[in-house]
Amino acid sequence: MIWIIFFAFFCILAYMWWEAHRNRVVYIELTFPQFPSSFRAFSIFFISDLHRRVLAKRIVEEIKGKADIVLVGGDLTEKGVPVARVKENIRRLKMIGPVYFIWGNNDYETEYDLHSLLVEEGVHILENSAVMLQSPNGEKLALIGVEDMSKRRARLDQALQGVDEDAFRILASHNPKIVGRLRPEHHISLVISGHTHGGQIRFFSFGLYEKGGLKNVNGTAVYVSNGYGTTAVPLRFGAPAETNLITICSRKEDKEKMLV
Repeated sequence: MIWIIFFAFFCILAYMWWEAHRNRVVYIELTFPQFPSSFRAFSIFFISDLHRRVLAKRIVEEIKGKADIVLVGGDLTEKGVPVARVKENIRRLKMIGPVYFIWGNNDYETEYDLHSLLVEEGVHILENSAVMLQSPNGEKLALIGVEDMSKRRARLDQALQGVDEDAFRILASHNPKIVGRLRPEHHISLVISGHTHGGQIRFFSFGLYEKGGLKNVNGTAVYVSNGYGTTAVPLRFGAPAETNLITICSRKEDKEKMLV
C-alpha cells in the first residue's frame, strides 16, 4: 500500500514539473472597433515571468514571422540568475522581432546592471513611458509601459504624457492591479500583464491568484498571462506555463486577409 502512495505522489510531482516546463504558445485574437484599420492586424508576442527558464528554441521557430513586436512583461530574471542566461533569452527574443521591456518586481534583484544590459542588447525599455507606432497611413498605436506597482514605481500619468489623443492605447504592466488606477479619460483599450503565474499551483478553482486569461474590466480588455517560469518551486498545477501571441484588429476579416 505504501508503494502505491509513493508512486502516486511521484506521478503528481512529475506532472507538476511537466506543467511548469511546458513550451506552448497561447494564441489570442482580439477585435476592437476603434483599432486603426490601416494596421490591419497587429501581433504581439508576449512573454512574462521567465525567472530562471531559458526560452525554448521551438517557440522561437514557431513564432518567427508572426509577431510585429515582442513584449517582455517583467520578471525577465531574478536574483541568482546568471547574466549569460539573460543575454541568451534576449537574443532569442530578438530573433522574433523588436523587443520591448517593462520591469517586474524580481528584475530589480539582479547583482548586475540589468538596465545597461538591456540597452546594450537594443531592447526598448518602457519605464513609465510610451512608444508611438505608426501605420503607413499615419494612424497611431501607443504602447505604454509602467514600472512595477509593488515597488511603488508605477507612474501611469507620467507614462501617458505625450501620447496622442487619437492613438489606440495598449498598457503593459507587470502587475494586473494597475487596472484599479484606470480612468475613462485614460482611454486604455487593452491591458497586458503577468506576475500572478495564474496562481501557479491551483486545486480546482482555488489558487493564490486567478488563473490567467482574458476579462473585461469596466470596458477595458485585460489579458493576464500564466507566465513562462515559476517562483519558489519549479512546479505548477492547474496553471500551465505559457507564452502568448496576441493579435489585434478592427474586424475579424482583417485577420483573415493577413492569412491569405
